[in-house]
Amino acid sequence: MLNDRVFWNALAVTASYVLINITSQTVVAMLMAVLMDRLTRSLWIRGVLLLPYMISNVVVALLFLWLLDYQLGIVNHAIAAIGLDRIPFFGSQDWVIPTIAGVNTWRHMGYTALLILAGLVAIPRVLYEQAAIDGASEWNMFRHITLPLLRPVLALVLVISIVGSFQIFDTIAVTTEGGPVHASRVIYFYIFERAFERFDMGYAAALGVALVVLLIGVTAIQLKLLRARQVD
Repeated sequence: MLNDRVFWNALAVTASYVLINITSQTVVAMLMAVLMDRLTRSLWIRGVLLLPYMISNVVVALLFLWLLDYQLGIVNHAIAAIGLDRIPFFGSQDWVIPTIAGVNTWRHMGYTALLILAGLVAIPRVLYEQAAIDGASEWNMFRHITLPLLRPVLALVLVISIVGSFQIFDTIAVTTEGGPVHASRVIYFYIFERAFERFDMGYAAALGVALVVLLIGVTAIQLKLLRARQVD
């Protein structure tokens, strides 16, 4: 395994995907949660935001494969209509990982936003009222009140999101099958290839164990860095 260049490439591709996916998903979900907390807590809106998460990964992948198709996709038709060059979203080594991350961000952002919203609702309103009386701006209240008190929820969200991101498979299997030129071959897809295409079950099992050990290490580091202290 240590001498397997494909394994190390798969880890690098997975790491880049996880970084892009977690950053975009957390930022968008946080923004949505804050807007829902400040503007409306309608159950209907929450249900609408959760709808993408209820759709199968395969269906979402097929939908975006059609929407982002280089020749027939309506997104590229719109890009060409305004005079820009079409973008090979799933066919370019530079675009494929950000595109897959964007697809999965769209699917999971509503679910993540509801988790963060649950943490926001638990924060006492009196803290914001006192800060407003003292002249604190919205940004200062968010930085010094919201974020510190959201640390336990954010720790949970990040652990769930990162573990889930490392397990990305369906979208890649439907859209790119690891291409172009291994640019989207993540570790989960590589394990699948070794087990069910090359029938190298022993090595695939070893890769699976390595992935479990890696996830345990990443989770332990996250919890240590993000665990809320008693004084919070």
